[in-house]
Amino acid sequence: MAIIEARGITKTYLDGDIETPVLKGVSFSINPGEFLAIMGPSGSGKSTLLHILGFLDRHTSGAYFFDGASADSYSEDELANIRNTRIGFVFQSFNLLPRASVLENVRLPLLYSDVPEADWDGRARAAIEAVGLTHRTDYEASRLSGGEKQRAAIARALVNHPDIIFADEPTGNLDSASGKAVMEILENLNREHGHTVILITHETDTAAHAERIIHVRDGMIERDEIVTDRLTAETFTK
Repeated sequence: MAIIEARGITKTYLDGDIETPVLKGVSFSINPGEFLAIMGPSGSGKSTLLHILGFLDRHTSGAYFFDGASADSYSEDELANIRNTRIGFVFQSFNLLPRASVLENVRLPLLYSDVPEADWDGRARAAIEAVGLTHRTDYEASRLSGGEKQRAAIARALVNHPDIIFADEPTGNLDSASGKAVMEILENLNREHGHTVILITHETDTAAHAERIIHVRDGMIERDEIVTDRLTAETFTK
């Protein structure tokens, strides 16, 4: 069964009497364990789509099913719990607390979880180790390089053992070496640990690491294709 299913999703923003349609009837499904890229130019609607799929925003019309249940059937508390425990977010701008340590940043989602406080440090340290950042555990986030900040953000996304990782332009602010390290981590999380990875990007080479690409333009799906010749982190270029 699909973990995500979108049926004719639209999104229109209102500013007084002015309507701005951003998504125009988008339909697709994503199975557990897929590595999917949603690709499109700036303004295509891909980030809006991510926000809807990640329960950061509501769709205007159509239907969105998460793990077989309609998104409209969840209460706000249930949506908050899904965001915290079943979904991990990685953003281009990292969204780290600059004066907090890597450990403190990675531990943050556990504040709103059912995980016993005695287990928080162990969980956070395991996530930090998984992204190869143990040597920066006690560093303030402001002292990290761009690539290290993104790895810390991935560790934070992992700390609650989510089913799905949404990565929004995760290599957009990084140099080639750092981008390669980030893509290697995402590939490993998908292939070795079974996480569903949904990658939002405008970069062709980055999207080619996925097994499937949904191309979005002007708020509609232009095409949905299987990648027959996938790239790996070893061949990552920007």
